[in-house]
Amino acid sequence: MEIKTFEDFILFARECEASDIHLTVGAPTVFRVHGELRKFSELRGEEDYSPVAINRMIHAMLNADQEEVINSGKDLDFSFELSTGARQRVNVFHQCGKLAATIRLLHTEIPSAEALRIPKVVQDLAKKKRGLILVTGPTGSGKTTTLASIIRLINENRACHVITIEDPIEYRYENAKATIHQREIGADVADFGSALRSALREDPDVIFVGEMRDYETISLAITAAETGHLVLATLHTTGAAETINRIIDVFPPHGQAQVRSQLSTILEAVISQTLIPTADHNGRVCAFDILLGTDAVKNLIRSEKTFQMDSIMQQSRKVGMTTFNDSIARLYDLDLISYEDAMANSNNKEELDKMLTKIQQNKLI
Repeated sequence: MEIKTFEDFILFARECEASDIHLTVGAPTVFRVHGELRKFSELRGEEDYSPVAINRMIHAMLNADQEEVINSGKDLDFSFELSTGARQRVNVFHQCGKLAATIRLLHTEIPSAEALRIPKVVQDLAKKKRGLILVTGPTGSGKTTTLASIIRLINENRACHVITIEDPIEYRYENAKATIHQREIGADVADFGSALRSALREDPDVIFVGEMRDYETISLAITAAETGHLVLATLHTTGAAETINRIIDVFPPHGQAQVRSQLSTILEAVISQTLIPTADHNGRVCAFDILLGTDAVKNLIRSEKTFQMDSIMQQSRKVGMTTFNDSIARLYDLDLISYEDAMANSNNKEELDKMLTKIQQNKLI
């Protein structure tokens, strides 16, 4: 396609199936395509934009107030829409005295749980009426998309009130059976804490917290789950045990026994995930680490034995729990990922190597 405008540039990135764009004055323009960084010049087969053009592109996204923030030396987060309705999340910052921006290309259509290969046990969490469900993983691992698919299931099947608190709003929902109100930090409300306090007075059944990033947000989310709401939230952690420990460590020492008791009462599930390139490198698939809030798990939380979580998960496969290695081995068995990418994404490579070797041997029989 011909690129004449900034909107054309964004649309080209979407055609390339990019998830992010990196604009840097004085450096190559880069797209992240299926998890890998690709230079714009190579994708286009032509020269990159000049430093002056990149500077203009970044400033073209800003209004007068945002210009003032950037000129004061601060970083800036915001979102914008194309004429097509496609939405982008942007962070503008300074590096080496020059401007740079990272643009996350958001999707307008919420994928179905089946399209995302989300396990049935995770889909069934949409039927829960109360408790805490956490989806965790590094940046760009698809946490918000997984939760959006769960909210889509709730919207399709339950007449309830859903409040989402996001920074910024990534997916827009159209009311089906549910009534959904979406609040964006900075536009509709000042911060997560204020939004959560207000949410508890707005008759919600389900509250989605875009990120539990500090003590106040975590504390309020736990309170919301304790008072009979279903709370869905994300955290930047990897693995179930680490997630539980991260939440507990946010609290002062004298309050940690109490939060253990609270978590052991309200926790429904921790779903950790990571995206792995497909074997043909034309996409990515998700591997899951799934911990369910069974009596055994809740007892480990209460008794400060979260280091035994992996063992419990391995013993509880029949009820739907799975470790990353289980999930990665399943993807490998289906020929969806390569051996190299499987091993690169494992947190226990020795164990996974044995699992993959067994799969290879079974295929030769």
